[in-house]
Amino acid sequence: MHQCHKNASQEPDQQGDHRKEKTKQEHKQNKRHSDSNWDPGFPLTPNSVSAMVSPSTTLFLSLLLSFFAFFSQSESKSHPPKVSIDLYYETLCPDSSDFIVNHLPKIFTTDLIPIVHLKFVPWGNAKLRPNTTTFDCQHGPNECFHNTVQACAIDIWPELDKHFRFIYCVEDLVNQRRVNEWESCYKKLHLDSEPIKQCYNSERGKQLELHYAAETNALKPPHKYVPWVVVDGEPLYEDYENLLSYICKAYKGTETPKSCTKVSYLEEVKAKNEHSDCDKEREDDTWRKMSSTLSAWFHKMILGDAF
Repeated sequence: MHQCHKNASQEPDQQGDHRKEKTKQEHKQNKRHSDSNWDPGFPLTPNSVSAMVSPSTTLFLSLLLSFFAFFSQSESKSHPPKVSIDLYYETLCPDSSDFIVNHLPKIFTTDLIPIVHLKFVPWGNAKLRPNTTTFDCQHGPNECFHNTVQACAIDIWPELDKHFRFIYCVEDLVNQRRVNEWESCYKKLHLDSEPIKQCYNSERGKQLELHYAAETNALKPPHKYVPWVVVDGEPLYEDYENLLSYICKAYKGTETPKSCTKVSYLEEVKAKNEHSDCDKEREDDTWRKMSSTLSAWFHKMILGDAF
């Protein structure tokens, strides 16, 4: 019977120890030899990668890459580009506020919102003074102020759902002739007013408006009035109330939204005989005479040095 006691004495095997030591030395030499010949192949090249993997692995990786390439193409086909809607408007124009409050929300209450990219451009018929960065607005200094406020809202809350709710709230008050209550929208929508105040009281608000000025002035064809609605680069002129029809007509997807089966498709854009109340060239003589004085006073009292 063999017993393995903890303190059992054993005679040393000198020959066995010698063989083990020799094996260890040979192993170290072989490792040093293999390390000295190791070429990591950096930067990695197709040849170096092929040399590191077996033929079967190379075939698998090739098939995998082909699958992802096919999948990416399928994804791009199944998700065609969204229909772009650019709304050029001014905050105190009755037609602009009417469109925002009574017509634009239709895309949010249908299945069309996932297929559109909606952008607001609050500048309208404002004009830059010659050789300055100061500007005047069609409906007076108060409109310049609200254009800037909404530009700041778009910048601070880039999510469409967030800045649209704010714009809608303010424009609804414009429709009701209660625009002086516009700050109540912060409380209604649980929004922090401080970032907006900091924006329109700083150079940032002015920069945003000048950006929108450049974007509006670059329109081809130039806008004639507001609201000026552009769908995929094509202006709707005064047929903007049929926006849903134009969205459906412009959409390139294979799966037609259900809402598009309920609206008529249009062959061409046809301008109405009536004209917007906010024509680009329409100016009130009294306002034109008082504009400079009122603008300077308003900017000094409300916007400080922002303009």
